[in-house]
Amino acid sequence: MEEAIKKLAVLVEKSSHIVFFGGAGVSTESGIPDFRSVDGLYHQKYDYPPETILSHSFFLQKTKEFFDFYRDKMIYLDAKPNITHEKLAAWENSGKLAGIVTQNIDGLHQLAGNKKVYELHGSIHRNYCMKCHKFYPIEDIQNSEGIPTCECGGTIKPDVVLYEEGLDDRTVSGAIKAISEADLLIVGGTSLSVYPAAGMLRYYQGDTLVLINKSPTPFDKNADLLIQKGLGEVFSQLPD
Repeated sequence: MEEAIKKLAVLVEKSSHIVFFGGAGVSTESGIPDFRSVDGLYHQKYDYPPETILSHSFFLQKTKEFFDFYRDKMIYLDAKPNITHEKLAAWENSGKLAGIVTQNIDGLHQLAGNKKVYELHGSIHRNYCMKCHKFYPIEDIQNSEGIPTCECGGTIKPDVVLYEEGLDDRTVSGAIKAISEADLLIVGGTSLSVYPAAGMLRYYQGDTLVLINKSPTPFDKNADLLIQKGLGEVFSQLPD
């Protein structure tokens, strides 16, 4: 085992209030593409750039085109939790993990068994009517055509944070509290280039910030332990 992963394994064993902060790299090993890598959505060809399609104004102005893209590229119901998800669930079950702060919207942490999950950018599994606020499961979005509508006639909107939209205050407060109280903060699978999410790392008051990511991030210099490898390779060597 590489020395850095050995150090992390020791830290995990000693810690009792771990918080994991994760991004798209957590789910790529489950077959869900990220946005910014070479093969990510930002490098694929569409009539509009993905960041435009996934904006609040585009959703309002070109709702059908939004849902055409959303169904095609944002919903992966066949994806299964990978070793990172499973290990984090085991840590929560044993009382070591105090919470997960995620930028992902796929719900794989909950599927693996985690309950203390702060979804900064929402979830594809929650959808609501913009008119009467009735809840709809993801299957109703996936199996519909064109613009999904409620029985009251309102448009059903995914409960995900689009560009131009703010984060949910309650979720942000919970995430900040969890990070500030952690005795070990592990950050993994994120470029740490999306704000305000990335800025939450500044609330960590513990002694050891661990950063696991294949490519460099703006926070590398702040890490007490830096591991530039894929999450699966690292987590497969960590204790349950």
